[in-house]
This record gives sequence, structure tokens and C-alpha cells, in this order.
Amino acid sequence: MPQIPVGTNERVSLRIASEEKLLLMRAAALQHTNLTEFVISNVVSVAQKIIDEHERLSLTERDSLRMLALLDNPPAPNDKLMAAALSLPKRA
Repeated sequence: MPQIPVGTNERVSLRIASEEKLLLMRAAALQHTNLTEFVISNVVSVAQKIIDEHERLSLTERDSLRMLALLDNPPAPNDKLMAAALSLPKRA
């Protein structure tokens, strides 16, 4: 597989049990890749999934419709919201 030069490389050191390393090396070999590429491709996809799960909000259809209705017809501001808005610094 051709190597693409990368402008910056960061290094990460890990301590891993020899059995686990052998397992990862075997899986990498089965995918015809080296250990570094195997670990990075799998860890990055898992990391993205974890971030997506924590940064995205999934709503039910009922909740989605309720949210859209509130955006179309927002409730009147209450006293706390008005006090907070009035305490903001004035823009020039």
C-alpha cells in the first residue's frame, strides 16, 4: 500500500499485554494492514461514534413535532428570562 506523506505526525505510547498485542497483530494481518493502521482506523471510528452519541440528540417523532411547534410559536418570556436579558451588557 503506498504511503502518503503527512505534514505532522503525533506519537502515542501505549502499554498493552502481549496477548492483546498478538490479537491485534493477527486481526491487522487478516485485514492486510499493519498494526498502526489497524489500530488507528478502528479507534478513530469508535471515537467518532462515542462523540456523536454524546453530541447529538435523538428525539422521538412526538418530541420532534413538539420542538418544531415551540420554534414556530415560542412561549412568552417569563420573569427570570426577562431579568437575565435586561442584565446583559448593552451593545454599542
